[in-house]
Amino acid sequence: MEPGATTPHVPKKRGRKPKPKEDQQQQQSAGARLKEGKKAQQPSIDDKYTQWKSLVPVLYDWLANHNLVWPSLSCRWGPQLEQASYKNRQRLYLSEQTDGSVPNTLVIANCDVVKSRVAAAEHISQFNEEARSPFVKKYKTIIHPGEVNRIRELPQNSKIVATHTDSPDVLIWDVEAQPNRHAVLGATNSRPDLILTGHQDNAEFALAMCPTDPYVLSGGKDKLVVLWSIQDHITSSATDPATKSPGSGGSIIKKAGDGSDKAADGPSVGPRGIYSGHEDTVEDVAFCPSSAQEFCSVGDDSCLILWDARAGTSPAIKVERAHNADLHCVDWNPQDDNLILTGSADASVCMFDRRHLTSNGVGLPVYKFEGHKAAVLCVQWSPDKASVFGSSAEDGLLNIWDYEKFGKKTERPARAPSSPAGLFFQHAGHRFVPDSFSP
Repeated sequence: MEPGATTPHVPKKRGRKPKPKEDQQQQQSAGARLKEGKKAQQPSIDDKYTQWKSLVPVLYDWLANHNLVWPSLSCRWGPQLEQASYKNRQRLYLSEQTDGSVPNTLVIANCDVVKSRVAAAEHISQFNEEARSPFVKKYKTIIHPGEVNRIRELPQNSKIVATHTDSPDVLIWDVEAQPNRHAVLGATNSRPDLILTGHQDNAEFALAMCPTDPYVLSGGKDKLVVLWSIQDHITSSATDPATKSPGSGGSIIKKAGDGSDKAADGPSVGPRGIYSGHEDTVEDVAFCPSSAQEFCSVGDDSCLILWDARAGTSPAIKVERAHNADLHCVDWNPQDDNLILTGSADASVCMFDRRHLTSNGVGLPVYKFEGHKAAVLCVQWSPDKASVFGSSAEDGLLNIWDYEKFGKKTERPARAPSSPAGLFFQHAGHRFVPDSFSP
């Protein structure tokens, strides 16, 4: 499913630092000369999209294109709701980044996912990219205080989601308990069920939920990695009568009372730990899939850092120059906890083995995947096969890789162009940057 945008409103780029004016002018003039030289042979975005659309029945077993009113910076699958003979119904979380004429929103939708080998080719090829899909139904809208830059669901209770916006706080939402809102100009913000405090500057993108415990991890412009336990709020709520309310027993989050001051914004909880080791903005974080005490982070200092909360607040292992540019994203393999993926502004994806991370103080990846032509923004391991992962980048592509195919020779027609090592599928259905994807 493709969350698309129909407006010229451009989402901000993650972790981009403004360059000196002279450098910008030189790059712009050089870029203009390069574009003039290539203009004749380079197809336009619309031409590429038309070519991709013609191949949809060949490339996909099923596809749903759902056009959003506003750009979306984050999308995540939620719990499976129903199973039927030919399709499954699954919860979907989306963000809408508006231009200020209406509030920013967190959208909860229900999506009918057709099962394999069910959809006819003519059905999936005849979609209108400017229309909404009949397979996607909006279930609820939450008016979010600020743009939703990142959404993450809690594995222990997937109706609980965390969001990042342009502020130091992490916001926690119980999507079932939240009232449905109408996003009209002047509408008040929805009230988060819990606010996680501890950052000293904006924390915009780096956000993760722990697979084993109700822990939340975040990174920000303050160069810090911050760890919370939602359980800390539950424990304190259980001993505080003012935080109890009728009907809250089914939620992992206890409701706040009706008092003034902090209750107007939602209850808050402080961090379990604050970890210092980066020298620039922390762009992404990830938990070890088998431990709530181990996690990693990447940042604009080109470093990959592994942390162990049991050993203190300093890095357990710091990989200098994991890439030759800013690092934007990281993911830890859910089936092999030795393998970690990183994506960078240098347009590459690296796979590291945490048992052999460096050589002479420099990052030593097991494999380096080079199939993008612009900065990589998101990497995600497959939940089903340990060797498969995806990456999306500013070139508009979502690449699917298999590291087991890296270096293996495959038979191809003599005139067929060689594809990058490990790449076995490329999704080109976006006409703008795919900031996020969810396997």
